[in-house]
Amino acid sequence: MNPLCGRCNQVVYPTEKVNCLDKYWHKGCFSCEVCKMTLNMKNYKGFEKRPYCNAHYPKTNFTCVADTPENLRLKQQSKMQSQVHYREDFEKNKGKGFSVVADTPELQRIKKTQDQISNIKYHEEFEKRKGGDAPLTPSSPNQGAYQSPAASQNFHFEPAPEPVRQAAAAPPPSSGKRYRAVYDYVAADDDEVSFMDGDVIVDVQQIDEGWMYGRVERTGQQGMLPANYVEAI
Repeated sequence: MNPLCGRCNQVVYPTEKVNCLDKYWHKGCFSCEVCKMTLNMKNYKGFEKRPYCNAHYPKTNFTCVADTPENLRLKQQSKMQSQVHYREDFEKNKGKGFSVVADTPELQRIKKTQDQISNIKYHEEFEKRKGGDAPLTPSSPNQGAYQSPAASQNFHFEPAPEPVRQAAAAPPPSSGKRYRAVYDYVAADDDEVSFMDGDVIVDVQQIDEGWMYGRVERTGQQGMLPANYVEAI
């Protein structure tokens, strides 16, 4: 049995049948609801199971909702629920925000440098205390001026009976290497030493490829210094 047309309710034969929008149409009846322009399967647009052309396709309009007391109450309730969920999540995740620091080669190098500096300072304090009992004369006035503040800052050991002998304590052990500064350098940290172009750096010890530890002969100050700012004598 042949179906009926969705527009004219007449029998639709197979040769003129169009099956679309859950209905059967004559090819001539399949037209826009507004302008009656004949449509096909490529240019039609369906709305509520009725065909429309592109120009007369119904547009969806937004509905304005008034701020009634009920709507305001629902809005406030939704906002409070959001704050409750946020606080719950915050309490659950509190204390779990620790960041794991990767053990990179740069961190390993810094750690190794700090360990070497600590060992150097420890041996310096040990040699100062060991040499404090022997009345040694400094080899130069600069060395004597250097030893006086260092001995007064020795908080880890009891002071020697004679302050004069503390000032004349033996200098730290060194490998005897001497370097000359080729650039001016200003210390960027407490464990570094400042110097000027032409200063002689004595008692130099290599820490790593980029840093050394030594004493400026002109000022008597000692600390870390960049290796590329000096040259061997």
